[in-house]
Amino acid sequence: MTDQERSLPSPIEDYALLSDMRTAALVGKDGSIDWLCLPRFDSPSCFTRLLGDDHDGHWRIAPTTEVTRTERAYRGDSLVLDTDFHTDDGVVRVTDSMPPHEKNVEDQPCLVRVLEGVSGEVRVRVRWVVRFAYGHSMPWVRHVRETTPVLDEYLLALAGPHTVVLRGDELPRRKDDERAHEVVLTVREGERFTWVLQWSPDFDDLPPPMDPVQETQDSEDFWSEWSGKICYRGPHREAVHRSLATLKALTYGPTGGMVAAPTTSLPEVLGGSRNWDYRYCWLRDATLVLLALYNFGCTDEALAWRHWLGRAVAGDPADVQIMYGVNGERHLLEWEPDWLDGYQGATPVRVGNAAFRQRQLDIYGEVMDALHLARERGVTETQASWSMQRGMLKHLETIWQQPDKGLWEVRGPDRFFTHSRVMVWVAFDRAVKAVEEDGLPGPVERWREIRDTVHAEVLIKGWNEDMGAFTQYYGSTGLDAATLLIPTLGFLPGNDERVRSTVRAVQRQLQHGVLVDRYTTSPETNSVDGMAGREGSFLACSFWMVDALALCGYREEAERMFTDLVELSNDVGLYSEEYDLANGRFTGNFPQAFSHLGLVNSAAVLYGGHTREEPSRRDGRRQV
Repeated sequence: MTDQERSLPSPIEDYALLSDMRTAALVGKDGSIDWLCLPRFDSPSCFTRLLGDDHDGHWRIAPTTEVTRTERAYRGDSLVLDTDFHTDDGVVRVTDSMPPHEKNVEDQPCLVRVLEGVSGEVRVRVRWVVRFAYGHSMPWVRHVRETTPVLDEYLLALAGPHTVVLRGDELPRRKDDERAHEVVLTVREGERFTWVLQWSPDFDDLPPPMDPVQETQDSEDFWSEWSGKICYRGPHREAVHRSLATLKALTYGPTGGMVAAPTTSLPEVLGGSRNWDYRYCWLRDATLVLLALYNFGCTDEALAWRHWLGRAVAGDPADVQIMYGVNGERHLLEWEPDWLDGYQGATPVRVGNAAFRQRQLDIYGEVMDALHLARERGVTETQASWSMQRGMLKHLETIWQQPDKGLWEVRGPDRFFTHSRVMVWVAFDRAVKAVEEDGLPGPVERWREIRDTVHAEVLIKGWNEDMGAFTQYYGSTGLDAATLLIPTLGFLPGNDERVRSTVRAVQRQLQHGVLVDRYTTSPETNSVDGMAGREGSFLACSFWMVDALALCGYREEAERMFTDLVELSNDVGLYSEEYDLANGRFTGNFPQAFSHLGLVNSAAVLYGGHTREEPSRRDGRRQV
């Protein structure tokens, strides 16, 4: 195998997303699909080059000769991706898509690739390397040719419970010296070759052949129809539509749960150990998700997310977690596939997320705020749902005075994080509003007393007069970008001098250009998060700064910053979790829902979202 064939994965910003609302694939500018988990977002991967090298599985379609220029774009607002490879001999186009199967649980994931000659005559190599179980399991691949009842020829890859089928016009053949399959084609102008990869739960009952050209067209039509219901007339339309489509793509269709990202262990700092599995659904995304979806007319998706939220947190309120699986699974045990080298050498690789066991008090505020928002948007509160919320509040009454790990899920000591305390206030504030404004039953006097107590406490203990800012935790001199949410949450108005002073302090200490860090990290072990090494700037926090500036009355500054952040996306409009300013690189899991949520919600703050008349937020949180 040549060095090129065993090459490392591409820069994170060179990837594009494919999704069928069950799982997702990442395809690089080099024509290589380097990440695909089947059949769900959180399933083991069959292409794992992203966390190792070519040996760990990939599917590449690219010219054999030097590529002089690569151009790619999604078709309109869809997730159908066209990549044009320019060579001295001509141009070929690879079109990639995953046919969306949103609701029908009997549909199985598949990936469609179409190769077309645009001009000239180009030699193209198709290389297919399947490795199940995160690159650990070498499958048995056999070439099958059936003649009854109709001709059907395919490659069948089997290993334990894993089965995939590859059909195509020209099937790759086994290389004698390698456990890989490859075919080299001469593609002339006007010629077309197609392939379809399908997953099957049972090798004795394989999925039938598909028409790849029709599936590609159907995929484009699905996304075009879906994007047509987005209500937005403000600036940066393409960025807003692409972000909303990305959020849709990260939603698990059968349940409505939205994963934070489709990847695991892409490092927050290149070569570092801050590598986490984000293929799960976080409760703290609840309000941001509902705001993003409701504000832009995506009502069905908002209702599906609310339904998932209600199911996930049902049960004993003491057992509420910060995150769940896409079906509401609770046990997300963390382990390390130590045979993987990690993304460009960043180890360890982690599967699962041990933070699901953490106590993070902010999630109670997130859930209460999300359901409060749903009521304001006309969703009828059921007896069971309100009973569940009352149970959560009753439990919160017993634990609200305890320290926690905070929204950043630190692996250091528990502390009284200012943001967590603000979110405790949010939980009881929204409960009081449920009684006063929506007529729901509950011990409103007790809730009001706790709400007011927490509010006064934060104003005293969270505020540092010397710093002129609300700090990261009580008694700290460090800052945290989460305090930018104070006016967004309605804890204090944006024209409060303490809010404005905090915004300017965060700018001085945590902002670099248009990028904002979550908090200060250092090369040594950080006393706050318990981890060694620095990290990149957190893109969601940068959008929070936009919101805070707008709410504080600095609109022109907010609009300039928003424009600069929009331009920071990659060439197909996607964002990772963080940005490494020193290296000009995306870092962290990709694409990141939190970043895209930040973008669309900032667009709503600045320019409005939904164009139809709708009730304004009574809590002063966001007027759109």
